[in-house]
Amino acid sequence: MPSASIKKEIPCSKENLIKMVLDIEKYPQFVPWCIQGKIHNKNDKGNTIEIIADLTIGKNFFNETYKSFVIYNRSSDSIHVTNMDGPLKYLENKWFFKQKEENSEIDFRINFELKSKILNILMTKFFDKGLKKIADAFEKRAIELFKSS
Repeated sequence: MPSASIKKEIPCSKENLIKMVLDIEKYPQFVPWCIQGKIHNKNDKGNTIEIIADLTIGKNFFNETYKSFVIYNRSSDSIHVTNMDGPLKYLENKWFFKQKEENSEIDFRINFELKSKILNILMTKFFDKGLKKIADAFEKRAIELFKSS
């Protein structure tokens, strides 16, 4: 099962970074291979926000939509994502945000497994490169949106 983590320091406030990560419908504007993001339900429960959303990921002939359950915990400045439906047999990713003077540190961790054994083998081969590309896209987007805030 592919798993990885990335830590990045980004010159933005953690509040802005959290807002950007939770704005799932904007992912196609900057996340590589993301074709569509759709929020079905968003429920603010005070200390947490719960979101049910779809992401459609694709490249060339490959195009898949998966549904996920997203929980943002305000007290721990963390986002926890698990899969509900789609090509993933298993997905868990966690975002942790920490303010460091003028910058914020993002700690992103992901574990997943696709239902297709063949696609799992392919994903494992290209996983690190793809994850770095996605992390760089989030950093670039944050700087474009919030560098001066």
